[in-house]
Amino acid sequence: MEVREHDIYPSRSGFQPELGKFLKTVDSIRYEFVPPRFIKHIHHLHYYQYRGNIIYGNLPATPLLNSSYDASFIAGILQLRYIYSMPVERIIKFFGESGFEISKSTAHGLIKKTAWLFDSLEQALGEAVRQDEYLHMDESYYTVLEKGGKSSTEKASRKVYIWAALASHLRLVHFFYENGSRARKVLTQYIKPDYRGAIQTDGLGDYKILETDEYPHAVRLACFQHCKRKFLDIKENKDAREIIEIINKLYQKEHEMPAGYSPRQIMKYKKKHASPILNELKRKLLAIQAEKSTLPKSSLGKAVSYALKEYPALSNYILAPEYELDNNAIERINRYISLSRRNSLFCGSHQGAKRAALIYSLACSCRMNNINTFEYFKELLNKAVSLNPNTDKNVLRELLPDKWKKDSNAETLTVFYQNMVDKE
Repeated sequence: MEVREHDIYPSRSGFQPELGKFLKTVDSIRYEFVPPRFIKHIHHLHYYQYRGNIIYGNLPATPLLNSSYDASFIAGILQLRYIYSMPVERIIKFFGESGFEISKSTAHGLIKKTAWLFDSLEQALGEAVRQDEYLHMDESYYTVLEKGGKSSTEKASRKVYIWAALASHLRLVHFFYENGSRARKVLTQYIKPDYRGAIQTDGLGDYKILETDEYPHAVRLACFQHCKRKFLDIKENKDAREIIEIINKLYQKEHEMPAGYSPRQIMKYKKKHASPILNELKRKLLAIQAEKSTLPKSSLGKAVSYALKEYPALSNYILAPEYELDNNAIERINRYISLSRRNSLFCGSHQGAKRAALIYSLACSCRMNNINTFEYFKELLNKAVSLNPNTDKNVLRELLPDKWKKDSNAETLTVFYQNMVDKE
């Protein structure tokens, strides 16, 4: 934050500081808001005839060829669109009130071309996420326009799904989109059978494959919040309230765990406090299910059945110190998609949804790593100009938010790029 200091002396008529006795200085703070400022840079290129040649100065590089918009301008649009969930139409109005007019098509074009620049990062991001030994996964629905209206020129809306994988240790998130599909093959193509680690999910049936022999080295964790919600919906029922109380005890013990515990101490704590509660939960669920009054198709019967089916994956919470009780980490990230869905209503095409998924991945990964998204996108745009499909994967890995460090990253990447030029 910029700080400006002002000295304020008594305004009494005839007052002369040198004739008075100084007592003290009292600081009073006022905050000022300065609206966004746009600067128009006019570069005068001077041409010379010199030793038989015509020479002229070089323009500063821009991320997009022959574009009048530099990296800071595009980064500002990306930050407003993908972190603060402003539709492009609202961004245009905001810019207009701040003194700059830009058309909707131009703004969309900048986002589209930027996504092309970032495209080579997607594979690096996916590989990095899948190397993490503890993932959270979920899907969120969206609306896409596609051909299929009453005429050949009309578009019809279609409900689609954007998948998300969050790497707990790396604090990276990868939103991926496969033509809007929610089919199991999207999951199995993303998570290969040789994956080693834990994946926390909700109870969607397709995730159950992670518990089979097809994934011999994977552990699936379930979500206590999903189970709890089913009982909260029928909390007027006495048995449902008892299940809620048991689940709440698990959370209470989690919060009571002393800060700074080592992994070994956490495991010992979970075994002592969580294991008995998990056993109590299973006994109570089985007891409710055994009651003649619990009809299988009743709300209580369905909630109990769901919890029992998920129980093995729920109890995996105690297998490692870092495992969490729920999948809230990924659900919090998915709120960015939900806000976009609410504010922007739809994506204009499947390609648009795919582009949005990639930029959301980078933006949300910045948030998870406490990185200023504007600074990140600004620097990334300047670096991305040099990227191509054959760029060394080590270069791409260094560009992801968990590796990015302002200023210090610039020198490292300069060396990478120079090495690439030398090899070519």
